[in-house]
Amino acid sequence: MHLHIRNEQPQDIATITALTVAAFASAAHSSHTEHCIVNALRRSQQLSVSLVAVLNEDIVGHVAASPVTISSGAQGWFGIGPISVSPKHQGQGIGSALMQAALTELQQLCAMGCVVLGEPGYYSRFGFAVHPGLELPGVPPEYFQALSFGPALPQGTVQYHAAFEATA
Repeated sequence: MHLHIRNEQPQDIATITALTVAAFASAAHSSHTEHCIVNALRRSQQLSVSLVAVLNEDIVGHVAASPVTISSGAQGWFGIGPISVSPKHQGQGIGSALMQAALTELQQLCAMGCVVLGEPGYYSRFGFAVHPGLELPGVPPEYFQALSFGPALPQGTVQYHAAFEATA
């Protein structure tokens, strides 16, 4: 398996949309609007990182990262997600490769850190952890985790961009 990860290109947008729909189609925890979120982030010019995983010339995965705000005023923080892998390619390490690439990209952008909303067991493998004092309202604390790229971890309430409320 030769996997190549690269920045999205304009001609990838329809494929990313279809891939994201398919990736979340059977996810019980999903609102099934993840593709709308990615497109709304793109329209709002909030996609700081948008990477695709290419396998044998086919796009089989995508990860997005966008700025978040923290009530303390801490700057340079991002949210990773959605992260999508084609259903027939899940469980092959593609999501992990996308996550590692996204973390590398964020560090190259001089990010201070990032947050994720999702399965604690999965994201803890990348260094994410629950940090009391850093919260996302309305979400069970164990599903909201952060990773600092520096010594300081902010405290406060995190807010994702309004694009995360997109339904179309």
